[in-house]
Amino acid sequence: KPFNAAHLPTESDFPGVGSSALIPGFPLGFRDHLHHLPVVRQAVVASVYGLRFDGNGYFLTDARTHRGTSGAPVVMRVPPDAQRFGDLPWLLLGIHAMRLDLCSRDLRQDEALGLNCAWYSSVLPILVSPR
Repeated sequence: KPFNAAHLPTESDFPGVGSSALIPGFPLGFRDHLHHLPVVRQAVVASVYGLRFDGNGYFLTDARTHRGTSGAPVVMRVPPDAQRFGDLPWLLLGIHAMRLDLCSRDLRQDEALGLNCAWYSSVLPILVSPR
């Protein structure tokens, strides 16, 4: 079933830094071939949700992601008693966009950041609207 406006977070739903999230996707094209299902990676909200990181339309997640995950939903489970969500027990926080790294990182000495950018669900209508 598709997400709708009821699945978008309101200010009272904003997750705190360190909140658990999930990113279902197809890293490097990997999936359950028999059932045609994605794999799900555990993520943590890594920046203050609701404040655009560096003024951009995204927030940060800390998750192990790979090529093929871009475009995957970043979701958070809502309590079973939350009526407004209907059939899907998920809050759509955003859409995974890309891994984030520093160009100044010493590739021999420093590990990758392991951080990702996720477009806020509130900017999705702007991103997908025809110009």
